[in-house]
Amino acid sequence: MNIKYSIIVRTYNESKYLGELLSLVKEQNVMDGGVEVIIVDSGSSDETVNIAKTYNCVIENIAKKDFTFGRSLNRGCARAKGKYLIFVSGHCLPVDEYWLSNLVYPLKSKCHYVYGKQIAKDTTKFSEGVLFSKYYGIESRFPQKGYFCNNANSALLKSVWDKYKFNEELTGCEDMYLAKQLVENGMQIGYSSDAVVYHIHDESWEKVRIRYERESLALQKIMPEVHLNIFDMFHYIIVGIIKDCNVAMKRNVLMKNIYSIVMFRTMQYYGAYKGNHIQRKISQSMKMRYFYPRVTDLNVSVEDIKKNLMN
Repeated sequence: MNIKYSIIVRTYNESKYLGELLSLVKEQNVMDGGVEVIIVDSGSSDETVNIAKTYNCVIENIAKKDFTFGRSLNRGCARAKGKYLIFVSGHCLPVDEYWLSNLVYPLKSKCHYVYGKQIAKDTTKFSEGVLFSKYYGIESRFPQKGYFCNNANSALLKSVWDKYKFNEELTGCEDMYLAKQLVENGMQIGYSSDAVVYHIHDESWEKVRIRYERESLALQKIMPEVHLNIFDMFHYIIVGIIKDCNVAMKRNVLMKNIYSIVMFRTMQYYGAYKGNHIQRKISQSMKMRYFYPRVTDLNVSVEDIKKNLMN
């Protein structure tokens, strides 16, 4: 059967969930074409690559020094044989066998780029679950207004990628950058509430901060008009905490989650504030910190970091 669907997964030490993800991919109810899985791995030291080989995945390697989110996706897309490019995080799990068909369906009619719904799992931080509910609603939109998009669970026409490709310089938000380009050129972005994945972030509080910092830095290239001052930061932290506490009280889980709520909203907006105020070109050491926050030994000295901050 000819390959019609190319599923691209960026990985770095994703062995915890990758096997389950690939098993769920094999169960997808797709009858009109073949499916391939392309793993773009950036030097995993766990069992990630061996798991991928077990499932007969195509493996594309990218060096840590060359990694950006956009570049790794472009590498995977270049290897893809399918008409439809599907992007899913290595720590996302489809909830049913119709995830793939529901995600790609809008590409067969009205849309050029589509993203699916993300929901919390039992280990998800409470406030992140609230964010999922905010950004991934119960109603599909074909097309949607605006250019919000998220590559943890998305699909793109290969013909569109051939023309535009992902920005390889951004520290994140390569999905929104491309979506904005497409909208400005008269194309359509869609949201499928029926293409659902669990998105599982097993992160320390420092990693949460780093994630929002690098995304905020990238947003400067997408929405340069957005500025976040220190008063905004404290305002958003307080409002976020109050709103999450109200939701938690309604669910009778406030005492269980109060510490998590305070920490998540503080790290989220402190990270966003820091990223919004970076005006310099980031060094290789800072890229490693953004892209590989789980690595404990980067051979980066305190002096290197201080030098970078002063430039």
